[in-house]
Amino acid sequence: MKSNLNARINLICGLYAITPDEADTAELLRKVRLALLGGARVIQYRNKAAEAALRLFQAEALRELTREFDVPLIVNDDATLAQQVDADGVHLGGEDGSVSTTRALLGSGRLIGVSCYNRLALAHEAVLQGADYVAFGSFFTSTVKPDAVVATPDLLRQARRELAVPLVAIGGITAQNGVQLLESGANALAVISAVFSAPDIEGAAREFSNLYLSKANRHDFA
Repeated sequence: MKSNLNARINLICGLYAITPDEADTAELLRKVRLALLGGARVIQYRNKAAEAALRLFQAEALRELTREFDVPLIVNDDATLAQQVDADGVHLGGEDGSVSTTRALLGSGRLIGVSCYNRLALAHEAVLQGADYVAFGSFFTSTVKPDAVVATPDLLRQARRELAVPLVAIGGITAQNGVQLLESGANALAVISAVFSAPDIEGAAREFSNLYLSKANRHDFA
């Protein structure tokens, strides 16, 4: 079990960068490239405002970019789109279908992550169904989801004791407040605004990446 966990942690760890809603594909790719140059370890494609054709076009472009950097591409909400572009996985929210149904579509070779908000029981169920990682949040006030339910570092600590999958923390995370989440057991910090709205995207991404590297170098994730 531990070796399998370590293999997954090697994929879902560090800065988990979630793309902003961006209609200009060239601008989206520019921003994501900067985040990758800064050390982002996972890219999740999320664009709630785009129509299907643009989502497909952008996801295909991001698939090529993430391959260039050998970084996993996760598609938010849409398992069919993930399959179309040969993404590395999909991230499911509360209304996005079951893990088992998604696994039947995508097969065993792709990652499935699940948003569990502040509910540890939901995370246990997701893992039982075969989720590869779970996400908790919002830990801090989020500009993307200001009305999101609140999660606490204590939840991460309990989840770390009970679950043998990577834990992703999300919601209002900065390089300053993210430290306590890593200390509490998070393997990855999922970020949108603190990276992609920063004047120096590469520098902001590197700051997050260095937080994880500092923690990993102390062997806390072994």
